Amino acid sequence: MLARPAKAFQRSTLIKKDTMQTNDPALTSELTSFIPTRPESHFPIQNLPLGVFSTVADPAPRVGVAISDQILDLAILAEAGLLQVKPAIFRQASLNAFIDLGRPIWRSTRAAISDLLRADNPQLRDNQVLRTKAFVAQDQATLHLPVEIPGYTDFYSSKEHATNVGAMFRDPANALLPNWLHIPIGYNGRASSVVVSGTPVRRPNGQLKLPDVEAPVFGACRKLDFELETGFVIGQPNALGEPIDITNAEQHIFGMVLLNDWSARDLQQWEYVPLGPFNSKSFATSISPWVVSMDALEPFRVASPLQQPEPLPYLKQDGKNGYDITLEVSLKTAQSTTPQTICRTNFKTMYWTMVQQLAHHTVSGCNTRIGDLMGSGTISGSTPGSYGSLLELTWNGKNPLVLADGSQRTFIQDGDEVAMTGWCQGDGYRVGFGAVSGKVMPARG
Repeated sequence: MLARPAKAFQRSTLIKKDTMQTNDPALTSELTSFIPTRPESHFPIQNLPLGVFSTVADPAPRVGVAISDQILDLAILAEAGLLQVKPAIFRQASLNAFIDLGRPIWRSTRAAISDLLRADNPQLRDNQVLRTKAFVAQDQATLHLPVEIPGYTDFYSSKEHATNVGAMFRDPANALLPNWLHIPIGYNGRASSVVVSGTPVRRPNGQLKLPDVEAPVFGACRKLDFELETGFVIGQPNALGEPIDITNAEQHIFGMVLLNDWSARDLQQWEYVPLGPFNSKSFATSISPWVVSMDALEPFRVASPLQQPEPLPYLKQDGKNGYDITLEVSLKTAQSTTPQTICRTNFKTMYWTMVQQLAHHTVSGCNTRIGDLMGSGTISGSTPGSYGSLLELTWNGKNPLVLADGSQRTFIQDGDEVAMTGWCQGDGYRVGFGAVSGKVMPARG
């Protein structure tokens, strides 16, 4: 699987051990990357997220790294002997083969790329022939689903979101169900319908139970919604029957993406008792094309909300296990020329953490596989403008959202495009996820 390390790779590894880490805030892009990067860019040298792309000139999907407004083709670097990994690993339609190499290779490859992009390293900077081959403008590339996803699980981990939904449909005085404060609630979703950002989303058909009709009817969803989420990708699997201990769970996570858990609220309300969502969620889930590594997010760790009652021992965690990620949602109607921001919130409010989700998911002995996707659940804050779904923003349609052009929305209409973005704000730089977007198409029939 591995080629003999080139001298260039050995040099970069030594430099990183002796000087800066790849996520060091001192690596301000203007000073240390020869690729110009604006402070508001999501992809400075501290980020280096991985994705899969293709071009008109070379339509074969392959692995690249986002840097500023460019994509660095890792297969080209490997063929030039500048990376330790064989070129064939990067000439893949997913990241799975690279992920399978393990954490030491993820980190050494990241260190080598970081070193090659530094302004004080002439190796790539001054090789104009190699630069012409290796760099592609992002707006000239097609981005693909970054990982092959064997399984998809979605959680329900925002206390604010769960409280809002419970107050809306049950008893406001007892909004949370008795189990919610004890376990990270989740359900197994449909991996086959996870799509990359930009893929159109077809409005689903299904059974609807209208308030004034005794029997259900069949028809197009009337309450189509988004759910603002993040997702994490499994990088190290566990065997069937062998749970992942919470003290080791973080080592099993490869990175994070943005995630839109499209939801048909009217289908969901009719079908979710007694086993939870089914057709109301399985028609589409959108994710962002760039996978941001946990190393890139490390400087933005924060303490999670206090958990009361104290979780059972297998869910107890130490240290800072939340992340300060600013999140926004915008809506662009078919009639408008510009999108309008309708939600602003932050991932740090999440009650249940990623490591708790993974520890609970596997405590029964459930095995995970490389590329498995775990959704955070809707991320909502404590104020109306920070609610991560139209269900909450309009309180199930009772308080329509008035847009800048005078139009109103209770739920998503055909032709609407929903976009989500997120980033961690450093001192003069951002580590971002880019965006995940999808435009809604009419239902079939």
